[in-house]
Amino acid sequence: MLQGEYLGMLLTIEDVDKENIAYFNYCDAGDFRLQRGKQSGLLRYPPTTACPWTRDREYDWVSVEGKGEVHSYNEVHHAIQPAFRPYVPYMLLLVDLDTQKGQPTEHEALRVAGNLVTPDGTLAPPEMIKRVGIGTRVRMVFTKISDGFSIPQWTIDEDAVQPEKPWRYPQE
Repeated sequence: MLQGEYLGMLLTIEDVDKENIAYFNYCDAGDFRLQRGKQSGLLRYPPTTACPWTRDREYDWVSVEGKGEVHSYNEVHHAIQPAFRPYVPYMLLLVDLDTQKGQPTEHEALRVAGNLVTPDGTLAPPEMIKRVGIGTRVRMVFTKISDGFSIPQWTIDEDAVQPEKPWRYPQE
C-alpha cells in the first residue's frame, strides 16, 4: 500500500491496485512511465489492467518524456476540498503529451491531468496562473508524497517557445 499526505489530504493506493502502485513508484524515481499494450502498441493513461483498444492484458512500462501542451484547464476559485481552500485560485491542467499525438486517430492524444505548480512543486501563484491557457507549453515535475509515492504535476516550460497569447476563458 502507498499512503501519504498532500496539502493536508490523505492519499492511499491499495495493494490490489498494482498498476497504480507501479506508476507512482516510477514517478517517485523521477521516471514518467506509461503502459504500452503489447497487441496495440499504444501507450495509455491512466494505468489500467487492460488495453482500452484491444482488451489485451499484456503490456510493458515505457519511459515517456513529460512535456506537452495545455489542452484544457480549470481555474478553481472555490475549493470544495477544505485542504485546498488556502491555495485558491489554483489551476488543474489537462495536457496533450508530445508523445503519441494523433494516435490512434487524428483527434486523439495522450492527455495527462495535474496541477499547475512552480518548478519546485508548490501550487502556482495567481501571477503564474494568469500566464497559462490552452496552448501553453508545460513540462512535468514530481511532488513527493511519501517513500515510493510521488505525483506528476505541471509547470511552465520556460525553455519552450510559448504562444504569444494562449487562449483563456474570458475574465471578469
